[in-house]
Amino acid sequence: MKSDVSRRISRVCVFCGSSPGARPAYARAAHEFGALLGARGIDLVWGGGNVGLMGIVADATLAAGSRAIGVIPEALAERELGHSLATELHVVRTMHERKALMADLSDAFVALPGGMGTFDELFEILTWAQLGFHAKPIGLLDVEGYYAPLLAFLDGARDEGFVRPGDRANLLVETDPGRLLDELARERSPLLR
Repeated sequence: MKSDVSRRISRVCVFCGSSPGARPAYARAAHEFGALLGARGIDLVWGGGNVGLMGIVADATLAAGSRAIGVIPEALAERELGHSLATELHVVRTMHERKALMADLSDAFVALPGGMGTFDELFEILTWAQLGFHAKPIGLLDVEGYYAPLLAFLDGARDEGFVRPGDRANLLVETDPGRLLDELARERSPLLR
């Protein structure tokens, strides 16, 4: 049963591609999501990059009046991939430090389309929730069915007994950015695992 109580989400961590992807819809969705964060007064926490969907979501968030807080490893900062207009840009030594700081700075997590890095970040934050290391909401913006194969895989893993139903249900999935943010803000009773 869903509760009508809302939680305050002031910072959303976004995992997304350092490439714009093959379809223009991905860039449009990243821009729309960033603009919506700004319109709702929500700050962005992201990997600090200025390229691909990462740069698009940061630019849109900043243009809409919210803060963009980046966390980037030294190796990527040295390659000048850090966003020069970030409100804050934390430079860390390793990818592990990057993910831990991004998690600490955020109230919720959202994956937009992306590749290996996005998958890594999404699955790590899902695993941390499964293990009880955090109780922050996790969402996935499924743009034009990009994540349909992954969701089918997760459902299969659940059906085969490798993913508990409550853990699978922790991943909120929407195709509309506004509905996704609304779902992230809705308090839920702890799921039975």
